[in-house]
Amino acid sequence: MPRESFPIGPVRVRAGSARNVELPITKLVTGADISLPVRILHGKEDGPVVWVDAAIHGDEVSGIEVIHEVLDGLSASTLRGTLIAVPIVNVIGFLNGDRYLPDRRDLNRSFPGSARGSLASRVAHLMMTEVVGKCEVGIDLHSGSDGRSNLPQIRADLDDPRTRGLAEAFGAPVMYHAKLRDGSLRWAAREQGATVLLYEAGEAWRMDPWAVDSGVAGVQRVLAALDMIDPVDRPTHGVRETRSSGWVRARRTGLLRLDVELGQEVDEGDRLGGLYDSFGRTQRLVRADRSGVVIGLAKVPLVNSGDALVHIAQ
Repeated sequence: MPRESFPIGPVRVRAGSARNVELPITKLVTGADISLPVRILHGKEDGPVVWVDAAIHGDEVSGIEVIHEVLDGLSASTLRGTLIAVPIVNVIGFLNGDRYLPDRRDLNRSFPGSARGSLASRVAHLMMTEVVGKCEVGIDLHSGSDGRSNLPQIRADLDDPRTRGLAEAFGAPVMYHAKLRDGSLRWAAREQGATVLLYEAGEAWRMDPWAVDSGVAGVQRVLAALDMIDPVDRPTHGVRETRSSGWVRARRTGLLRLDVELGQEVDEGDRLGGLYDSFGRTQRLVRADRSGVVIGLAKVPLVNSGDALVHIAQ
């Protein structure tokens, strides 16, 4: 018996077909519509219903390219199950070149939202009702913020067996047992019973090829682990687990020069770089305050005392 069509917004998507849908969010002062762009691949055969999203923060664009490349390699005629792709969740922030919404609210602190709340709350509610509420697994794509770059990593509840299995399948260099934050998409989706992976990689407003490639391969491996697509290549590197991390912070104001790279292993006390004045004189050396692997770096050269410089996961 053929699968039933898949309902989303005002339409139904037939089994074995794909469709783009625009879910209305609001109108501009000109009267132009702002909509949430969604692509649905509704496979011919039964299987899980999964979502993948990007750009909950309007400046985190590498996930958009991850979704584009994943979709390019899929066909609804061979897919087992259903995939809902939302390449740009924070459409207004993205159009404005801003991490947040015009009211300065962080969309990833606004879930599950409300149909009658603030703009952020309404976008969150739309995402929850039309996308997350229909799915059992989700992959939330992010990148670094505030002039920072992140090593490809999965953040998830590693104490949940199914979540851990999918995190291992994703195959990022690091998987991080991360606490849930109230108001985040991951928190709200978990409250509804979904299994969620949060992927972090690269830098805001950058489509770093290594971050995109790692994300594409990881999403494909998760789909394969769920038997939605045929098996794909396993990662060639090991996957390291961490449950604690911390930022080494600047102890002086100055120009930052780092001597470490993402993914590098360091020991407590190792030199990570230095802070210099405008004449190049050393103001302070930057040293590791713990042993571990570098999973985040500051990319802005001018730093103030107290700024986060190097993120080390133990």
